[in-house]
Amino acid sequence: MAHIVVLGAGLGGTIMAFSLREELGKTHQISVVNKGSTYSFVPSNPWVAVGWRERDAVEVDLKPVFKRQNITLYPQGAERLHPKERRIELTDGSSVNYDYLVIATGPELAFDEIEGFGPANQTHSVCELKHALDAKSAVDALIKNPGPVVVGAVQGASCYGPAYEFAFILDKALRDAKVRDRVPMTFVTAEPYIGHLGLDGVGDTKGLLESELRNHHIKWITNARVDKVEKGTLHVSEVAADGTVAQVHELPQVFTMMLPAFRGVAAVRDIEGLTNPRGFILIDKHQRNPAYPEIFGIGVCVAIPPVGKTPLPVGVPKTGFMIESMVTATAHNIGRLILNKEPDAEATWNAFCLADFGDSGVAFIAQPQIPPRNVNWSSSGIWVHAAKVAFEKYFIHKVRSGTTEPFYEKIGLQMIGLDKLKQVEIKENESA
Repeated sequence: MAHIVVLGAGLGGTIMAFSLREELGKTHQISVVNKGSTYSFVPSNPWVAVGWRERDAVEVDLKPVFKRQNITLYPQGAERLHPKERRIELTDGSSVNYDYLVIATGPELAFDEIEGFGPANQTHSVCELKHALDAKSAVDALIKNPGPVVVGAVQGASCYGPAYEFAFILDKALRDAKVRDRVPMTFVTAEPYIGHLGLDGVGDTKGLLESELRNHHIKWITNARVDKVEKGTLHVSEVAADGTVAQVHELPQVFTMMLPAFRGVAAVRDIEGLTNPRGFILIDKHQRNPAYPEIFGIGVCVAIPPVGKTPLPVGVPKTGFMIESMVTATAHNIGRLILNKEPDAEATWNAFCLADFGDSGVAFIAQPQIPPRNVNWSSSGIWVHAAKVAFEKYFIHKVRSGTTEPFYEKIGLQMIGLDKLKQVEIKENESA
């Protein structure tokens, strides 16, 4: 009997555990190491931050879910991974040994890399539920005492969709409160252009998002390096194509929400052969670490090089579509290794995103995520908001019930009419 451990119980780790149980059956032992026993649906955090969702609506208690699936949960969290010993040291001093390990930790949020930055200082975040709940109090204060707002993502960030989402969701909340006319808003991003998204754009995301920003009276600054944050002021250097400072901005602000840069978590960072200098997990085309072939990596914690050279560091996002693809390939490959066969599944790394704007939104599909692409599609409209709400309800139900259906791929392909083509491709492969 093999023991497979999943490190992390976020979007990727939770469905990874479910997929392993489905792939391996009841014969093998599956464990999850996580800080705490609660799953939180991170895409809902922008709604939480403006009071459109309560905490209970976006959280799932994993204890009964994992118990039904015969999955052991270690809620102490990991102190340090010891890959040569195939052992995870937990925060209480105990250890968990493994035959195979899937690292799905998500990122550590690098707020400390900018002076005055982060929820403990002068800015807010929607990366974690606690941060979103803290931001809700600040949004309430903003509505009572309106003033300038800055929203965006700093240099080195690798997740941009939630920044755009929050800007438009906050705009809607302020309009509902009848104070939007007293809140100047600026979108500040390290992206070389609006709608780059760390993907060099998808379809016409540049035109769509610039139009939305104009229509919502939100100014923007791109190629923006946040130098420091002081009470009431965001210090930003606008960088030219050659990396020199083209213009310096001192933006007044009474409320700022900016997404931070990511790095690998401390439990796995700085392990030679396992991670890159930022602490992200090195993987091959089978999601497998070259130095430690019994270790796999999925989700936001894996190392992916940037799409291209940009004046400021701009990371590549790991979308739900991509993460589901990584999960499916990893479960299959671990199953093969247990049978003394070589891994043969590769993640498709496609991107499907529903960016909600409160009463409308933008959707895009990139197949594959990194250009050049076979599919490069984007669209906007009220339907995106409705689809995002429906997706939230579905995915939280999926976690509570312990199911593994690859929702992103299924719905994403249906939206652009490629599902029938995929079915034909599957039949052709089976017949071959």
